[in-house]
Amino acid sequence: MTATEARGDLLAASGPPGHVYSINQQGRKYSGPPAWQRKYFTGIVGCDIAAGFFGAAVAFSARFGNLNDHSQVYALALIAMPAVWIAVLGLSRAFESRYLFVGTEEYQRVVHAAVALTAVVALASYGLELPTSRVFVLIAIPTAAFTSIAARFAWRKWLHRMRRQGRCMKRVVLVGHESSVAALIVQLRREHYHGLNVVAACLPTERAQGALLEFDTRVRGTFDRIGEAVAAERADTVIVLSCPEIDGRALRRLAWNLERSEVDLIVASALVDVAGDRTTVRPVDGLPMLHLDHANLTGVRRWAKGTVDKIGAAFGLLMLSPLLLGAAFLIRCTSPGPAVFKQERIGKDGQPFTIWKFRTMYTDAERRLSHLAHLNESDGVLFKMKDDPRITPVGKYLRRFSIDEFPQLVNVLRGDMSLVGPRPPLATEVAAYEADMRRRLVVKPGMTGLWQVSGRSDLPWEEAVRLDLRYVEHWTLSLDFVILLRTVTAILRPHGAY
Repeated sequence: MTATEARGDLLAASGPPGHVYSINQQGRKYSGPPAWQRKYFTGIVGCDIAAGFFGAAVAFSARFGNLNDHSQVYALALIAMPAVWIAVLGLSRAFESRYLFVGTEEYQRVVHAAVALTAVVALASYGLELPTSRVFVLIAIPTAAFTSIAARFAWRKWLHRMRRQGRCMKRVVLVGHESSVAALIVQLRREHYHGLNVVAACLPTERAQGALLEFDTRVRGTFDRIGEAVAAERADTVIVLSCPEIDGRALRRLAWNLERSEVDLIVASALVDVAGDRTTVRPVDGLPMLHLDHANLTGVRRWAKGTVDKIGAAFGLLMLSPLLLGAAFLIRCTSPGPAVFKQERIGKDGQPFTIWKFRTMYTDAERRLSHLAHLNESDGVLFKMKDDPRITPVGKYLRRFSIDEFPQLVNVLRGDMSLVGPRPPLATEVAAYEADMRRRLVVKPGMTGLWQVSGRSDLPWEEAVRLDLRYVEHWTLSLDFVILLRTVTAILRPHGAY
């Protein structure tokens, strides 16, 4: 028997008390999901029922206005629509916990349900030759879907508020090597929206000896004491990081034993920032193989992104023109120099282009930079300084609310930039890039991106790069839409804008 197999046997049900099997032996019994999960689930179900009724009521009022012999059949939809809507959402798996609480999949499931219900009604009406009112259908279903999404978004924001207060969190035991555990703790503590609170760790050694000494996370022994750690900490989630000591056999037995008390098991893939649609599990001779598809950087979806960019930029310039003219007027009135600042940046495939921004600094800012270099507060190739004396009084407000970025809509319209993408770098920054960072240049830079909605200038350099790379690997139109919505929130709550 190999050492790995021996360790796997320690994780088996036959292990002595104190090992994984001791979860139930120490009296831990599953009593259903926690109260906050039940409240969240009950809330979205109630809101979805109300959304179905509201959609039918709006459609009935818009199409018929009052009850008569012709419309009384559709009045029944006020009763039927909530039940039908809940059923379709259930079939679309919109109530499964794997899609709730975090991410955009929950909203996508609602959209899928609306599209499917519309298609079914259309096919049934055509096939059975039913005199269905198209206006009623095209108002009721989209209204119900929009209301459900809005209600779920409101519940999500409630959950985020609770988690900022340290409530509604999952208690997590991390399993892996010390450096990997410490890195994940740093990442999880950066924001609380994910709801994962690390309460303990199991390492290959009995106690921390390196990176984990900087944290207050308790070490509950080695890998053969995972069960004891879960029971002692009353944890409801175990995250296993990539490590050779826990192979497939040991992991399988760990999953068997954790399921007895309904403790969630999460395996953190070694494929950093690569997941979602690009990964699929396909059996090969009975063995599950994780297949990794290449990032989709060309094709119809990229053409669609370019089309959306140009339409969005044209619409934005039209709607924001009074604000743009007002900002330009204030800049010219409060400091000498042009209102618009032009600078060379590096775009897609390393091609330089001229970026447009409102001028927020005095005209001698570049000359004064060398005298301020020692005050750089950034940990990377960027120069960042919260109280930069080169910024004009008006410029501080323009930066705070990102108004200085709005002229870049012209760059988007010209095709140099995208609405959403990696941050447009300077040539000096690109010259200092490591090999991995150049991956950011395979797509157009964006006016906003994951870096913008995740902290802006408050982000460490490595985290900003990681977010840009994640965007490149996972780009979708739906992700762009979510980032644009989050950008509005980031602008109204301008943390890290300087």
